[in-house]
Amino acid sequence: MRILGIDLGSREVKIAVMEEEKIIKKIKVSTMSFYRDYCSFNGKIIVDLEKLGIYGIDRAVSTGYGRNNTDLNKFKAINEIKAHVYGCFYQTKLKDFILLDVGGQDVKIVKVENGIITDLELNEKCAASCGRYLENMANVLEISLDEMSKYYDNPVVLNATCAVFSESELIGKIAEGVDIKSLCAGVNYSLYKRLHPMLNKFKGRKLVLTGGVANNSAIKEYLKKDYDEIVSVEEPQLNGAIGCCYYGNKIKNLKVEA
Repeated sequence: MRILGIDLGSREVKIAVMEEEKIIKKIKVSTMSFYRDYCSFNGKIIVDLEKLGIYGIDRAVSTGYGRNNTDLNKFKAINEIKAHVYGCFYQTKLKDFILLDVGGQDVKIVKVENGIITDLELNEKCAASCGRYLENMANVLEISLDEMSKYYDNPVVLNATCAVFSESELIGKIAEGVDIKSLCAGVNYSLYKRLHPMLNKFKGRKLVLTGGVANNSAIKEYLKKDYDEIVSVEEPQLNGAIGCCYYGNKIKNLKVEA
């Protein structure tokens, strides 16, 4: 059986195809390009799977911001929490963990005990604790996200709590002559400070990181102080799409219509 999972995010659309419980295809495309180049609209978004080089799908599951806009004759829509938890089940084989997913525009923290979601916390209101904040600050510093994520020692203090005001504060620190490594570390630590109050209520030994910020080495260094083990998955950005596949693999009586 071939299962399609699609995560329609605010910045990127992530797609995975599973066959015999193995991921056989992975695609990432910008959200704008996805809707412009691979979709048509007829009351619902119709995804042209052939343009994506995807054939022979038996089941399809969607999640993310655009999940309810997809052609529901073909896709079963599930919420992002379920998709990301199922993605963690598949990628880690764990049944007890805290999930931290930092996306482009939101943060999800989920406590899973014995394979069951027992608590969760969401932040969809403030960009300052999300991946978009890091992107904006990297642009100000004229440095890549990957390079910025390396630095965590001697962070300069950044106190602004708003993503917009943080940019002005960072420019002020640049003008003061603060070195680039401390500036980068300051940006990374300021994101950690915003995440910490949300994470503080979730006690557990294993923290699983997903989303684009899972690739941020500095954030992982800071989080090591709070958890016994930081679990990195092989495909953090594709976790939601993989979770859709794994969910589709577990449910019955879901067929793609012609």
